[in-house]
Amino acid sequence: MKKILFTFVLLLVLLQANDKLGVYEKLGETISLDIPFLDENGNETTFRKLMDGKPAIVTLNYYECPGICSPQLNDLAATLERLDLVEKQDYEVITVSIHKGDTPALATQKKRNHLASMQRSFNAQAWHFLLGVEESSRDFANSVGFHYEKTVGPGGKVDYIHPAVLVVLSPEGKITRYLNGVDQLPFDVKMALIEASDGRVGPTIAKTLLYCFAYDADGKKYVFAWEKIIATIMLLIVFGFFIYLIKAGRKDQDSKKQGEIDE
Repeated sequence: MKKILFTFVLLLVLLQANDKLGVYEKLGETISLDIPFLDENGNETTFRKLMDGKPAIVTLNYYECPGICSPQLNDLAATLERLDLVEKQDYEVITVSIHKGDTPALATQKKRNHLASMQRSFNAQAWHFLLGVEESSRDFANSVGFHYEKTVGPGGKVDYIHPAVLVVLSPEGKITRYLNGVDQLPFDVKMALIEASDGRVGPTIAKTLLYCFAYDADGKKYVFAWEKIIATIMLLIVFGFFIYLIKAGRKDQDSKKQGEIDE
């Protein structure tokens, strides 16, 4: 309970201190495809080499994330297995770790797990799990408007507050679409890739990214949804008070029955 409370308080402090947390869309901008990374085997690589003239779906996660990373990647795996396109031929998938402590072994295990979860044969060479070289992950994240914050909890446990989003790139590295949230429809992903292959920029469909975040259509970013947190706290308070009344009522009834027995 103390750990949960600490994490919640830390989240509030960080979000108050850093109003840039979330996604700041850069639709139509072109990123560098030559930022250096390591692949899951520890070999040096770049987006240019991995994409090889094809559009790409990109996620930013870390491989021991206790929060939304696994649900997001699980959903992506389920979406890819139903996608009416041919991986490695029509598109590539790239997952970038934002944690400097991640290792090739972790990346390999993560890749193996998600490929094994698929219900069809998926070309393993089409989904790449990358590790940053020095500040390359942070540089890439900034280039696509993905802002996150490192946190250190009890016992020195490192976590990250970050959004969940798929970034779709054209073969030239143009940002053509943001698919926000954890759950995606195969049709939306397919259309985003088809548009990206032609370099066409598509609009973002606004939907909730995380429970603690809400989409700001004007600012084109996700912001902390205070009203949701307040509503949740109020609901918990009301629920707790309701439970208290029930217990108090039962205790009063028991006291009356005991009094009748004593008489």
